[in-house]
Amino acid sequence: MRLHRNLCFATVDGLLQIFNEGMYADKVVQQLLKRDKRWGSRDRGFVAETTYDIVRWKRLYAEIADVKEPFSRDDVWRMFAVWATLRGIKLPDWKYFEGTPLRKIKGRFDELSKVRKIKESIPDWMDELIVSELGEAVWNKEATALNEQADVILRTNTLKTTKEKLQTELFDLDIETESIKGYPDALKLKERANVFTTDAFQKGWFEVQDASSQLVAEFLEVKPGMKVVDTCAGAGGKTLHMAALMENKGQIIAMDIYKNKLKELKRRAKRAGAHNIEFRVIDSTKPIKKLYDKADRVLIDAPCSGLGVLRRNPDAKWKLQPEFIEKIKKTQQDILVQYSRMVKPGGKLVYATCSILPSENENQVKAFLETNKEFTFIKEKKVLSHKSGFDGFYMALLERK
Repeated sequence: MRLHRNLCFATVDGLLQIFNEGMYADKVVQQLLKRDKRWGSRDRGFVAETTYDIVRWKRLYAEIADVKEPFSRDDVWRMFAVWATLRGIKLPDWKYFEGTPLRKIKGRFDELSKVRKIKESIPDWMDELIVSELGEAVWNKEATALNEQADVILRTNTLKTTKEKLQTELFDLDIETESIKGYPDALKLKERANVFTTDAFQKGWFEVQDASSQLVAEFLEVKPGMKVVDTCAGAGGKTLHMAALMENKGQIIAMDIYKNKLKELKRRAKRAGAHNIEFRVIDSTKPIKKLYDKADRVLIDAPCSGLGVLRRNPDAKWKLQPEFIEKIKKTQQDILVQYSRMVKPGGKLVYATCSILPSENENQVKAFLETNKEFTFIKEKKVLSHKSGFDGFYMALLERK
């Protein structure tokens, strides 16, 4: 691979924004990709993937390059040189790479790879916390899996097409996909491609949604004609999946505290042809109280640490703080107590997170059941990346007596 100056400059600019200005990696990459209209898909792919890669391995590369935060521009070029060297990419004769100690980089890598928190590029506090909850053996495997680049997974929108038709349409565009056993609507891209520019996407034939996330709507056992409440709908990947499973029959009430997220869901629902969704902003306790004892099914896709989705949000490793996790656990318990009251007798509830921590998952469900005797535990599913190959997730199904 030959390095191109303008692509490397863009990557370094982006990394400085992410590391020093606290900007979100996905937003920075979105902006970078619009930087030069002449860039082809390979150029854009290089900028996006290299940026994410260096964010993912920030601690390891900074230690090898012997640089400390806040990083100067020269520091980031040194980290870039580490990235390239470890990938066997020849460094061009640019001033930024003068005096790069190639042999020392490889030696430092071997030496530092003996320490898990440096090798896997994880903050000390996070490493300690997860070991205390999952144990060394599981965390060793999970840490490695969470550093792998996430596959692109599509969910077929069965309101508009079938998986086979979608697969054929994409194949005609040279986008090859394969089915995944145990995930009825999922297709995995064999190679990364920009699927958002396809006709199939514009027609609403699919959504991009990780395979683990696709398990949640099915876990809730929704059926056509039901009244379903999605309490933390966000931009609505799971809401749209439920609409498809319900064949547009019945009613889904999509709720969120963020109006702009529901606005985005409205747009996506229109494209998907999902007509049975109502949108309600949670701006007080009133919208929740109005639904007490009314719903056949309630989904609580609770706010969480997001430690199960570090593959697609590697910058979360550096943004998360231990105080946030303590705070979010309190929020989770409050939400469970409050939102569960929307379930009618005989109805069911799913509590889900994209975290791998038992303290955010089974412990929360256990604590809730101890004080809310009208609910019984039916089943749970724990998904770890090193076993599934997909995001880390948790879901528990409860029934109200």
